[in-house]
Amino acid sequence: MAKAILPDGSFREYPDGTTLFDIAASIGSRLAKAAVVGEVNGALRDLSFRLVGEAKVRLITEDAPEALPIMRHSCAHILAEAVTKLFPNVKLAIGPPIDDGFYYDFEMERPFTPDDLASIEAEMRKSIAANVPFQRSEASKADAGARLEKAGQPYKVELANDLPDGSITFYQHGAFSDLCGGPHIPATGRAPAFKLTHVSGAYWRGDAKNKMLQRIYAVAFVKPKQLEEHLARVEEAKKRDHRVLGKELDLFSFHEEVGAGLVHWHPKGAMIRSIIEQVWRDEHLAHGYALTYTPHIASEKLYEISGHLQNYAQNMYAAMEIDERKYRVKPMNCPGHIMIYKTRLHSYREMPLRMAELGTVYRYEEPGVLGGLTRVRGFTQDDAHIFCRPEQVEDEVLNVFNFVVEFLCLFGMNDYEIYVATRPEKAIGSVEMWDKAVASLKRALERTKLAYQVDEGGGAFYGPKIDLRIKDCLGRPWQCSTIQFDFNLPERFDVYYIAEDSSKQRPYMVHRALLGSLERFFAVLIEHYGGAFPLWLAPVQARGIPIADRHNEACHKIAAQLRAAGARVEVDDSSERTNYKIREAAMQKVPYMLVVGDREAASGQVSVRERSGADLGAMPIEKFLEAFAAKVKDRK
Repeated sequence: MAKAILPDGSFREYPDGTTLFDIAASIGSRLAKAAVVGEVNGALRDLSFRLVGEAKVRLITEDAPEALPIMRHSCAHILAEAVTKLFPNVKLAIGPPIDDGFYYDFEMERPFTPDDLASIEAEMRKSIAANVPFQRSEASKADAGARLEKAGQPYKVELANDLPDGSITFYQHGAFSDLCGGPHIPATGRAPAFKLTHVSGAYWRGDAKNKMLQRIYAVAFVKPKQLEEHLARVEEAKKRDHRVLGKELDLFSFHEEVGAGLVHWHPKGAMIRSIIEQVWRDEHLAHGYALTYTPHIASEKLYEISGHLQNYAQNMYAAMEIDERKYRVKPMNCPGHIMIYKTRLHSYREMPLRMAELGTVYRYEEPGVLGGLTRVRGFTQDDAHIFCRPEQVEDEVLNVFNFVVEFLCLFGMNDYEIYVATRPEKAIGSVEMWDKAVASLKRALERTKLAYQVDEGGGAFYGPKIDLRIKDCLGRPWQCSTIQFDFNLPERFDVYYIAEDSSKQRPYMVHRALLGSLERFFAVLIEHYGGAFPLWLAPVQARGIPIADRHNEACHKIAAQLRAAGARVEVDDSSERTNYKIREAAMQKVPYMLVVGDREAASGQVSVRERSGADLGAMPIEKFLEAFAAKVKDRK
């Protein structure tokens, strides 16, 4: 008899060979209907898996977190089936689940078109309606290779050859079979709600030396309503795309003549950046940081000592020769801060010593990963490096974490996920040193009473870190803030301080960034606010709109009065109609439109409209300024 030990500790007995589906049915028809796969002694199994002997059994329903990736992967098989039906000579590569959906890579003689996607989706729905079961089978490695060779699937042959010796599994539904480790949903009818979205190029195995394949992307969720909500979020995200808004609102640009990934900040974008930088400086001074500046280039000798030439050269730009000496544009700010630290002796009494810099760095990124402001080749990090005694680390990490949270809240970013990233496979420093550092990070976070997750192996080679992934108004996470240990640089640069007993001691070094980079953070802000920045951040806070030419002088005088009070104001004295001017100001996301006609010019008032369309009516300039100043002070 087979014995199934259930999660609540109870058990049930069945004849050997009973399937997981039959076990689910014996417990209840609702469970059998909702179950997707099972877990047997910790391993995920198809519901067709036959239980023999004693085992811990958990039946996983479609609302469990483990279920959706399996449902998405099964849907990828259905996609591949549809493509092979419509295009019999296609070559299949891989089709994994991903966040929000799945994809499958194909080699085909011509590009997929939008009409092709519609036909493929229709074919997939036929397969789902047929509710064909997924069936698992095994073959020896030799037989599997021969089978795939005969089918004319070279990518699958390569994948099979890379698998360890032993049996290899296939999954079949209907006439379609695919090399796969599984598990899968019981039948095609259990596929999630899905939609094919787009096609992109993808190198086989992510290597640019290999053939370019076509990747069909899809989104998929358990329920149709979830899919609809996701698609609505995607449409909203398109409206908020910082690349589109950056052009429409005249914030920044890129130029082929200059080079990819190099940002030009236009006056309006530069104004917002300037405000962010000023707040950044003020807050850092208030939190005990010293501000620094370091050169944009440095001798290769510096990066040999730091280890960047040995470990990071692929992201550094080629050397330039000056006075028969090789120089590099800087990829990191930290070596420069260490050089400042080393200019004199430091006592234990000075610790912690905090240096901060808005330092522009340059790193090579592959053309395919560049994307607006979120991935560029030249960017400004809001960098800081903290030198402290070992016993100060936990308190200092906590202080930095609280500073990060406070600072992000100033910009309306108060939703985030916290991760502790631990030792990667390739790392310097002893395991004991890493364990102590990770424990310090965890203890600091536990003092905040906030939940965090562990990112196993996600640390840098030189130390563990805390990552904050802030969420925008659409709930999308963005990696910005980092607090990171460094075991590497203090050792390589022989950094020390004089301890209380007059001995030389190695300080702990903490890297940290509140925003990550100004470019990425600006992209997040644009999309978070949809370009409608709060009043205190808006590059143009008000636009004067004279109704006729005779009102231009009065409007300019009002604008000058507002500028004298610190407001950022412009006047639209073009010959366009008033309604057009108002609409144009709203399209440019200007918070206030100040309309001036005969009545306003005579009385010293302005008619105030908000970009939302609300008409606040006529009011004295002093009253407007009072409300305006209060909102700016409260950063609204």
